[in-house]
Amino acid sequence: MKVVERRRTPAEIREEFERLQREREERRLQQRTNPKGTISVGIDATDLFDRYEEEYEDVSGSGFPQIEINKMHISQSIEAPLTATDTAILSGSLSTQNGNGGGSINFALRRVTSAKGWGELEFGAGDLQGPLFGLKLFRNLTPRCFVTTNCALQFSSRGIRPGLTTVLARNLDKNTVGYLQWRWGIQSAMNTSIVRDTKTSHFTVALQLGIPHSFALISYQHKFQDDDQTRVKGSLKAGFFGTVVEYGAERKISRHSVLGAAVSIGVPQGVSLKVKLNRASQTYFFPIHLTDQLLPSAVFYATVGPLVVYFAMHRLIIKPYLRAQKEKELEKQRESTATDILQKKQEAEAAVRLMQESVRRIIEAEESRMGLIIVNAWYGKFVNDKSKKSEKVKVIDVTVPLQCLVKDSKLILTEASKAGLPGFYDPCVGEEKNLKVLYQFRGVLHQVMALDSEALRIPKQSHRIDTDG
Repeated sequence: MKVVERRRTPAEIREEFERLQREREERRLQQRTNPKGTISVGIDATDLFDRYEEEYEDVSGSGFPQIEINKMHISQSIEAPLTATDTAILSGSLSTQNGNGGGSINFALRRVTSAKGWGELEFGAGDLQGPLFGLKLFRNLTPRCFVTTNCALQFSSRGIRPGLTTVLARNLDKNTVGYLQWRWGIQSAMNTSIVRDTKTSHFTVALQLGIPHSFALISYQHKFQDDDQTRVKGSLKAGFFGTVVEYGAERKISRHSVLGAAVSIGVPQGVSLKVKLNRASQTYFFPIHLTDQLLPSAVFYATVGPLVVYFAMHRLIIKPYLRAQKEKELEKQRESTATDILQKKQEAEAAVRLMQESVRRIIEAEESRMGLIIVNAWYGKFVNDKSKKSEKVKVIDVTVPLQCLVKDSKLILTEASKAGLPGFYDPCVGEEKNLKVLYQFRGVLHQVMALDSEALRIPKQSHRIDTDG
Protein backbone atom coordinates (compact mmCIF):
# COMPACT_ATOMS: atom_id res chain seq x y z
CA MET A 1 0.00 0.00 0.00
CA LYS A 2 1.31 3.43 -0.98
CA VAL A 3 0.68 6.31 1.44
CA VAL A 4 0.50 9.74 -0.14
CA GLU A 5 0.48 13.16 1.47
CA ARG A 6 -2.92 14.86 1.66
CA ARG A 7 -3.18 17.66 -0.89
CA ARG A 8 -5.32 20.77 -0.51
CA THR A 9 -8.37 21.09 -2.70
CA PRO A 10 -8.60 23.85 -5.37
CA ALA A 11 -11.20 25.61 -3.22
CA GLU A 12 -8.83 25.65 -0.22
CA ILE A 13 -5.95 26.95 -2.35
CA ARG A 14 -8.17 29.70 -3.82
CA GLU A 15 -9.40 30.70 -0.36
CA GLU A 16 -5.84 30.90 0.96
CA PHE A 17 -4.75 32.99 -2.05
CA GLU A 18 -7.65 35.44 -1.62
CA ARG A 19 -6.92 35.77 2.11
CA LEU A 20 -3.24 36.58 1.46
CA GLN A 21 -4.24 39.07 -1.23
CA ARG A 22 -6.61 40.85 1.19
CA GLU A 23 -3.96 40.99 3.90
CA ARG A 24 -1.37 42.36 1.45
CA GLU A 25 -3.76 45.09 0.28
CA GLU A 26 -4.64 46.01 3.89
CA ARG A 27 -0.94 46.27 4.82
CA ARG A 28 -0.22 48.41 1.75
CA LEU A 29 -3.10 50.77 2.53
CA GLN A 30 -2.12 50.96 6.19
CA GLN A 31 1.48 51.83 5.29
CA ARG A 32 0.29 54.61 2.97
CA THR A 33 -2.12 56.13 5.49
CA ASN A 34 0.04 55.74 8.60
CA PRO A 35 1.27 59.16 9.78
CA LYS A 36 4.98 59.75 9.21
CA GLY A 37 6.63 61.90 11.82
CA THR A 38 9.93 63.19 13.12
CA ILE A 39 10.74 64.50 16.58
CA SER A 40 14.15 66.11 17.02
CA VAL A 41 15.43 67.31 20.39
CA GLY A 42 18.76 69.16 20.42
CA ILE A 43 20.71 68.92 23.69
CA ASP A 44 23.52 71.24 24.73
CA ALA A 45 25.91 69.26 26.93
CA THR A 46 29.03 71.36 26.40
CA ASP A 47 29.19 72.10 30.14
CA LEU A 48 30.32 68.50 30.66
CA PHE A 49 33.65 69.19 28.93
CA ASP A 50 33.91 72.99 28.49
CA ARG A 51 33.72 74.20 32.10
CA TYR A 52 34.13 77.83 33.22
CA GLU A 53 37.32 78.87 34.97
CA GLU A 54 37.64 78.46 38.74
CA GLU A 55 36.69 82.08 39.57
CA TYR A 56 33.17 81.39 38.28
CA GLU A 57 32.63 78.21 40.29
CA ASP A 58 31.26 80.06 43.33
CA VAL A 59 28.12 80.89 41.40
CA SER A 60 25.06 79.12 42.87
CA GLY A 61 24.37 75.80 41.18
CA SER A 62 27.62 75.81 39.18
CA GLY A 63 28.86 72.66 40.93
CA PHE A 64 26.88 70.49 38.54
CA PRO A 65 27.15 70.53 34.75
CA GLN A 66 24.29 72.41 33.12
CA ILE A 67 22.64 70.28 30.41
CA GLU A 68 19.79 71.95 28.56
CA ILE A 69 17.54 71.51 25.55
CA ASN A 70 18.34 74.33 23.13
CA LYS A 71 16.20 73.37 20.12
CA MET A 72 13.27 71.16 19.14
CA HIS A 73 11.58 70.22 15.89
CA ILE A 74 8.38 68.26 15.35
CA SER A 75 6.97 67.36 11.94
CA GLN A 76 4.11 65.10 10.91
CA SER A 77 2.59 64.09 7.57
CA ILE A 78 -0.16 61.80 6.39
CA GLU A 79 -1.14 60.51 2.95
CA ALA A 80 -4.76 59.89 2.06
CA PRO A 81 -5.48 58.03 -1.22
CA LEU A 82 -8.49 59.66 -2.88
CA THR A 83 -8.65 57.57 -6.05
CA ALA A 84 -6.41 55.08 -7.82
CA THR A 85 -4.37 58.00 -9.22
CA ASP A 86 -4.89 60.87 -6.73
CA THR A 87 -3.39 61.23 -3.28
CA ALA A 88 -3.77 64.07 -0.77
CA ILE A 89 -0.85 64.83 1.58
CA LEU A 90 -1.18 66.93 4.72
CA SER A 91 1.91 67.90 6.71
CA GLY A 92 2.90 70.31 9.44
CA SER A 93 5.93 71.24 11.50
CA LEU A 94 6.89 73.19 14.62
CA SER A 95 10.41 74.39 15.46
CA THR A 96 11.99 76.28 18.33
CA GLN A 97 15.58 77.27 19.07
CA ASN A 98 16.86 79.24 22.05
CA GLY A 99 13.36 80.45 22.92
CA ASN A 100 12.35 81.50 19.39
CA GLY A 101 10.24 79.36 17.13
CA GLY A 102 7.53 79.02 14.54
CA GLY A 103 5.49 76.56 12.54
CA SER A 104 4.03 75.81 9.15
CA ILE A 105 1.35 73.69 7.53
CA ASN A 106 1.33 72.29 3.99
CA PHE A 107 -1.22 70.61 1.76
CA ALA A 108 -0.29 68.77 -1.44
CA LEU A 109 -2.29 66.97 -4.10
CA ARG A 110 -0.45 64.34 -6.16
CA ARG A 111 -1.75 62.80 -9.38
CA VAL A 112 -0.18 59.90 -11.25
CA THR A 113 -0.50 60.98 -14.88
CA SER A 114 0.87 57.80 -16.45
CA ALA A 115 3.14 54.84 -15.81
CA LYS A 116 6.07 57.18 -16.50
CA GLY A 117 5.32 60.15 -14.30
CA TRP A 118 3.34 62.13 -11.75
CA GLY A 119 2.75 65.72 -10.72
CA GLU A 120 2.14 67.41 -7.38
CA LEU A 121 0.72 70.79 -6.36
CA GLU A 122 1.68 72.15 -2.94
CA PHE A 123 0.24 74.97 -0.83
CA GLY A 124 1.70 76.08 2.48
CA ALA A 125 1.65 78.81 5.12
CA GLY A 126 3.50 79.62 8.31
CA ASP A 127 3.87 82.26 10.99
CA LEU A 128 7.47 83.12 10.07
CA GLN A 129 7.11 82.78 6.30
CA GLY A 130 4.24 83.83 4.08
CA PRO A 131 2.25 81.63 1.70
CA LEU A 132 4.09 79.00 -0.34
CA PHE A 133 3.08 77.68 -3.76
CA GLY A 134 4.95 74.76 -5.26
CA LEU A 135 4.88 72.38 -8.22
CA LYS A 136 6.70 69.04 -8.39
CA LEU A 137 7.07 66.91 -11.51
CA PHE A 138 8.53 63.44 -12.01
CA ARG A 139 9.15 61.78 -15.37
CA ASN A 140 10.90 58.62 -16.55
CA LEU A 141 12.82 59.65 -19.66
CA THR A 142 14.09 56.15 -20.44
CA PRO A 143 14.01 52.82 -18.54
CA ARG A 144 17.31 53.86 -16.92
CA CYS A 145 16.92 57.61 -16.59
CA PHE A 146 14.47 59.95 -14.81
CA VAL A 147 14.16 63.64 -13.96
CA THR A 148 12.42 65.52 -11.13
CA THR A 149 11.67 69.26 -11.01
CA ASN A 150 10.50 71.31 -8.05
CA CYS A 151 9.37 74.92 -8.52
CA ALA A 152 8.39 77.10 -5.56
CA LEU A 153 7.26 80.65 -4.84
CA GLN A 154 7.79 81.80 -1.24
CA PHE A 155 5.97 85.01 -0.24
CA SER A 156 7.44 87.02 2.62
CA SER A 157 7.73 90.57 3.93
CA ARG A 158 10.83 90.94 1.76
CA GLY A 159 8.94 90.06 -1.38
CA ILE A 160 8.61 86.97 -3.53
CA ARG A 161 11.47 84.48 -3.33
CA PRO A 162 11.39 82.01 -6.24
CA GLY A 163 13.20 78.68 -6.18
CA LEU A 164 13.91 75.91 -8.67
CA THR A 165 15.46 72.48 -8.14
CA THR A 166 16.06 69.97 -10.94
CA VAL A 167 17.52 66.47 -10.50
CA LEU A 168 18.59 64.23 -13.36
CA ALA A 169 19.37 60.61 -12.41
CA ARG A 170 20.61 57.64 -14.40
CA ASN A 171 21.20 53.99 -13.49
CA LEU A 172 24.85 53.37 -14.33
CA ASP A 173 24.55 49.66 -13.59
CA LYS A 174 22.40 47.27 -11.55
CA ASN A 175 23.47 48.76 -8.19
CA THR A 176 24.78 52.24 -9.08
CA VAL A 177 22.90 55.50 -9.71
CA GLY A 178 24.38 58.85 -10.75
CA TYR A 179 22.68 62.16 -9.87
CA LEU A 180 23.05 65.71 -11.22
CA GLN A 181 21.26 68.42 -9.22
CA TRP A 182 20.88 72.10 -10.00
CA ARG A 183 19.35 74.42 -7.40
CA TRP A 184 18.57 78.07 -8.11
CA GLY A 185 17.15 80.70 -5.80
CA ILE A 186 17.61 80.13 -2.08
CA GLN A 187 21.15 78.73 -1.57
CA SER A 188 21.93 78.14 -5.25
CA ALA A 189 24.20 75.17 -5.95
CA MET A 190 25.24 72.51 -8.45
CA ASN A 191 25.64 69.01 -7.01
CA THR A 192 26.76 65.72 -8.54
CA SER A 193 26.81 62.39 -6.72
CA ILE A 194 27.20 58.67 -7.33
CA VAL A 195 25.43 56.16 -5.07
CA ARG A 196 26.20 52.44 -5.10
CA ASP A 197 23.94 50.21 -3.04
CA THR A 198 24.43 46.43 -2.78
CA LYS A 199 23.29 43.72 -0.42
CA THR A 200 26.34 44.19 1.81
CA SER A 201 27.33 47.84 1.36
CA HIS A 202 26.23 51.40 0.54
CA PHE A 203 28.75 53.86 -0.93
CA THR A 204 28.26 57.56 -1.75
CA VAL A 205 30.58 60.16 -3.24
CA ALA A 206 29.35 63.71 -3.85
CA LEU A 207 30.68 67.12 -4.91
CA GLN A 208 28.80 70.42 -4.53
CA LEU A 209 29.66 73.91 -5.74
CA GLY A 210 27.32 76.56 -4.43
CA ILE A 211 26.58 79.74 -2.54
CA PRO A 212 27.27 79.68 0.35
CA HIS A 213 28.05 75.93 0.75
CA SER A 214 30.62 74.06 -1.33
CA PHE A 215 31.92 70.68 -0.19
CA ALA A 216 33.09 67.18 -1.10
CA LEU A 217 31.60 64.12 0.60
CA ILE A 218 32.48 60.45 0.73
CA SER A 219 30.64 57.89 2.87
CA TYR A 220 30.55 54.12 3.24
CA GLN A 221 28.16 51.81 5.05
CA HIS A 222 28.68 48.08 5.61
CA LYS A 223 25.60 45.88 6.04
CA PHE A 224 26.09 42.74 8.11
CA GLN A 225 23.98 39.76 7.06
CA ASP A 226 22.62 38.98 10.52
CA ASP A 227 19.14 38.82 12.02
CA ASP A 228 19.57 42.24 13.66
CA GLN A 229 20.48 43.94 10.34
CA THR A 230 23.54 45.58 11.89
CA ARG A 231 25.11 48.41 9.89
CA VAL A 232 28.40 50.26 10.45
CA LYS A 233 29.03 53.53 8.65
CA GLY A 234 31.59 56.27 8.27
CA SER A 235 31.84 59.52 6.28
CA LEU A 236 34.17 62.43 5.55
CA LYS A 237 32.89 65.85 4.51
CA ALA A 238 35.20 68.75 3.69
CA GLY A 239 34.21 72.21 2.48
CA PHE A 240 34.67 75.96 2.84
CA PHE A 241 33.10 75.86 6.30
CA GLY A 242 35.31 73.14 7.76
CA THR A 243 35.78 69.38 7.85
CA VAL A 244 33.59 66.78 9.54
CA VAL A 245 34.35 63.11 10.20
CA GLU A 246 31.40 60.96 11.25
CA TYR A 247 31.17 57.30 12.23
CA GLY A 248 28.44 55.21 13.78
CA ALA A 249 26.28 52.11 13.73
CA GLU A 250 22.65 51.08 13.77
CA ARG A 251 20.87 47.88 14.68
CA LYS A 252 17.39 46.44 14.67
CA ILE A 253 16.21 46.01 18.27
CA SER A 254 12.69 44.75 17.57
CA ARG A 255 10.43 43.93 14.64
CA HIS A 256 9.60 47.60 13.96
CA SER A 257 12.42 49.49 15.72
CA VAL A 258 15.95 50.42 14.63
CA LEU A 259 18.36 52.15 17.02
CA GLY A 260 21.41 54.04 15.76
CA ALA A 261 24.15 56.30 17.08
CA ALA A 262 26.84 58.35 15.36
CA VAL A 263 29.78 60.45 16.55
CA SER A 264 30.50 63.65 14.61
CA ILE A 265 33.96 65.25 14.91
CA GLY A 266 34.54 68.50 13.05
CA VAL A 267 36.32 71.80 12.78
CA PRO A 268 34.98 74.23 13.90
CA GLN A 269 31.84 72.32 15.00
CA GLY A 270 33.52 70.28 17.73
CA VAL A 271 32.24 66.88 18.94
CA SER A 272 28.62 65.75 18.88
CA LEU A 273 26.76 62.52 19.56
CA LYS A 274 23.67 61.78 17.47
CA VAL A 275 21.17 59.17 18.66
CA LYS A 276 18.32 58.09 16.39
CA LEU A 277 15.42 55.71 16.91
CA ASN A 278 13.18 54.64 14.03
CA ARG A 279 9.92 53.14 15.21
CA ALA A 280 7.70 52.07 12.29
CA SER A 281 7.04 55.35 10.43
CA GLN A 282 8.18 57.60 13.31
CA THR A 283 11.71 58.95 13.80
CA TYR A 284 13.12 60.25 17.08
CA PHE A 285 16.41 62.15 16.76
CA PHE A 286 18.61 63.45 19.60
CA PRO A 287 21.71 65.46 18.56
CA ILE A 288 23.84 66.04 21.66
CA HIS A 289 26.52 68.74 21.35
CA LEU A 290 29.36 67.77 23.71
CA THR A 291 32.09 70.34 23.04
CA ASP A 292 33.21 73.04 20.63
CA GLN A 293 36.78 71.77 20.80
CA LEU A 294 38.45 68.58 19.61
CA LEU A 295 38.88 66.91 22.99
CA PRO A 296 39.98 63.23 23.09
CA SER A 297 37.94 62.69 26.27
CA ALA A 298 34.75 63.84 24.52
CA VAL A 299 35.44 61.55 21.55
CA PHE A 300 36.11 58.62 23.90
CA TYR A 301 32.95 59.03 25.96
CA ALA A 302 30.83 59.70 22.85
CA THR A 303 32.07 56.41 21.39
CA VAL A 304 32.18 54.13 24.42
CA GLY A 305 29.21 55.55 26.35
CA PRO A 306 26.48 54.58 23.85
CA LEU A 307 28.00 51.09 23.44
CA VAL A 308 27.95 50.44 27.21
CA VAL A 309 24.39 51.78 27.54
CA TYR A 310 23.20 49.75 24.53
CA PHE A 311 24.64 46.42 25.71
CA ALA A 312 23.29 47.00 29.23
CA MET A 313 19.82 47.84 27.89
CA HIS A 314 19.95 44.94 25.43
CA ARG A 315 20.73 42.46 28.19
CA LEU A 316 18.49 43.85 30.94
CA ILE A 317 15.52 45.27 29.00
CA ILE A 318 15.40 44.47 25.26
CA LYS A 319 16.13 40.73 25.36
CA PRO A 320 13.70 39.96 28.22
CA TYR A 321 11.03 42.08 26.50
CA LEU A 322 11.49 40.34 23.13
CA ARG A 323 11.49 36.95 24.84
CA ALA A 324 8.24 37.74 26.64
CA GLN A 325 6.69 39.02 23.39
CA LYS A 326 7.73 35.86 21.56
CA GLU A 327 6.25 33.65 24.27
CA LYS A 328 3.02 35.64 24.17
CA GLU A 329 2.81 35.30 20.37
CA LEU A 330 3.53 31.57 20.55
CA GLU A 331 0.83 31.13 23.18
CA LYS A 332 -1.69 32.96 21.00
CA GLN A 333 -0.63 30.87 18.01
CA ARG A 334 -1.05 27.65 19.99
CA GLU A 335 -4.51 28.69 21.16
CA SER A 336 -5.64 29.68 17.67
CA THR A 337 -4.30 26.47 16.09
CA ALA A 338 -5.22 24.03 18.89
CA THR A 339 -8.19 22.59 16.99
CA ASP A 340 -6.20 22.32 13.77
CA ILE A 341 -3.31 20.60 15.55
CA LEU A 342 -5.68 18.09 17.16
CA GLN A 343 -7.17 17.31 13.74
CA LYS A 344 -3.73 16.87 12.16
CA LYS A 345 -2.66 14.65 15.07
CA GLN A 346 -5.67 12.40 14.53
CA GLU A 347 -4.95 12.27 10.78
CA ALA A 348 -1.30 11.38 11.48
CA GLU A 349 -2.28 8.62 13.93
CA ALA A 350 -4.76 7.22 11.39
CA ALA A 351 -2.05 7.28 8.70
CA VAL A 352 0.37 5.44 11.02
CA ARG A 353 -2.21 2.70 11.64
CA LEU A 354 -2.63 2.24 7.90
CA MET A 355 1.14 2.02 7.46
CA GLN A 356 1.66 -0.85 9.90
CA GLU A 357 1.29 -3.68 7.36
CA SER A 358 3.44 -1.92 4.74
CA VAL A 359 6.13 -1.20 7.34
CA ARG A 360 6.17 -4.85 8.44
CA ARG A 361 6.87 -5.98 4.86
CA ILE A 362 9.52 -3.27 4.35
CA ILE A 363 11.33 -4.29 7.55
CA GLU A 364 11.29 -7.96 6.51
CA ALA A 365 12.75 -7.07 3.10
CA GLU A 366 15.44 -4.80 4.61
CA GLU A 367 16.41 -7.37 7.28
CA SER A 368 16.86 -10.06 4.63
CA ARG A 369 19.57 -7.97 2.93
CA MET A 370 20.91 -6.21 6.06
CA GLY A 371 19.52 -2.94 4.72
CA LEU A 372 18.11 0.18 6.34
CA ILE A 373 16.10 -0.27 9.54
CA ILE A 374 14.76 2.76 11.43
CA VAL A 375 15.29 1.86 15.11
CA ASN A 376 13.90 5.11 16.55
CA ALA A 377 12.89 8.45 15.07
CA TRP A 378 11.66 11.56 16.88
CA TYR A 379 10.42 14.87 15.49
CA GLY A 380 9.85 18.14 17.33
CA LYS A 381 11.59 20.36 19.87
CA PHE A 382 14.54 18.86 21.75
CA VAL A 383 16.11 20.16 24.94
CA ASN A 384 19.90 20.36 25.34
CA ASP A 385 22.30 21.58 28.01
CA LYS A 386 21.98 25.18 26.80
CA SER A 387 18.18 25.19 27.01
CA LYS A 388 16.36 26.88 29.84
CA LYS A 389 15.16 24.84 32.79
CA SER A 390 11.54 25.80 32.02
CA GLU A 391 11.72 24.43 28.46
CA LYS A 392 10.17 21.01 27.87
CA VAL A 393 10.68 18.35 25.23
CA LYS A 394 7.90 18.42 22.63
CA VAL A 395 8.48 15.51 20.25
CA ILE A 396 6.47 12.80 18.52
CA ASP A 397 7.49 9.29 17.55
CA VAL A 398 7.85 9.07 13.74
CA THR A 399 9.62 5.69 13.51
CA VAL A 400 6.82 4.06 11.50
CA PRO A 401 6.29 6.94 9.01
CA LEU A 402 10.04 7.13 8.25
CA GLN A 403 10.38 3.37 7.80
CA CYS A 404 7.46 3.52 5.37
CA LEU A 405 9.44 6.01 3.23
CA VAL A 406 12.47 3.68 2.95
CA LYS A 407 12.96 2.38 -0.59
CA ASP A 408 15.84 0.12 -1.71
CA SER A 409 17.69 0.72 1.58
CA LYS A 410 17.56 4.49 1.11
CA LEU A 411 15.65 7.35 2.71
CA ILE A 412 15.63 10.73 0.96
CA LEU A 413 13.87 13.81 2.33
CA THR A 414 13.83 17.13 0.43
CA GLU A 415 14.32 20.69 1.72
CA ALA A 416 10.88 21.29 3.20
CA SER A 417 9.19 21.19 6.58
CA LYS A 418 8.79 17.59 7.65
CA ALA A 419 5.46 18.37 9.34
CA GLY A 420 3.77 17.75 5.98
CA LEU A 421 5.07 14.18 5.60
CA PRO A 422 2.56 11.30 5.93
CA GLY A 423 2.24 10.34 9.60
CA PHE A 424 3.83 13.62 10.79
CA TYR A 425 2.30 16.72 12.36
CA ASP A 426 3.65 19.85 14.07
CA PRO A 427 3.83 19.22 17.86
CA CYS A 428 5.15 22.71 18.67
CA VAL A 429 3.81 25.39 16.32
CA GLY A 430 6.10 28.38 15.86
CA GLU A 431 9.13 26.79 17.55
CA GLU A 432 12.35 25.41 16.12
CA LYS A 433 12.09 21.71 15.32
CA ASN A 434 14.51 18.89 14.50
CA LEU A 435 14.34 15.31 13.28
CA LYS A 436 16.45 12.78 15.21
CA VAL A 437 16.93 9.35 13.66
CA LEU A 438 18.63 6.25 15.07
CA TYR A 439 18.94 3.65 12.31
CA GLN A 440 20.71 0.41 11.54
CA PHE A 441 22.48 -0.29 8.25
CA ARG A 442 24.45 -3.47 7.56
CA GLY A 443 24.12 -4.36 11.22
CA VAL A 444 25.79 -1.11 12.41
CA LEU A 445 24.00 1.63 14.34
CA HIS A 446 23.91 5.17 12.87
CA GLN A 447 22.48 8.40 14.26
CA VAL A 448 21.69 11.80 12.75
CA MET A 449 19.85 14.97 13.73
CA ALA A 450 18.57 17.30 10.99
CA LEU A 451 16.85 20.68 11.02
CA ASP A 452 13.16 20.82 10.14
CA SER A 453 13.64 22.18 6.60
CA GLU A 454 17.01 20.54 5.97
CA ALA A 455 17.39 17.91 3.25
CA LEU A 456 18.26 14.46 4.59
CA ARG A 457 19.73 11.44 2.85
CA ILE A 458 20.54 8.19 4.67
CA PRO A 459 22.45 5.98 5.09
CA LYS A 460 25.74 7.88 5.33
CA GLN A 461 29.13 6.84 6.63
CA SER A 462 29.38 10.08 8.68
CA HIS A 463 26.31 9.03 10.72
CA ARG A 464 27.99 5.87 11.97
CA ILE A 465 28.21 5.48 15.76
CA ASP A 466 31.72 4.56 16.84
CA THR A 467 31.43 1.66 19.31
CA ASP A 468 35.13 0.72 19.38
CA GLY A 469 35.67 2.47 22.72
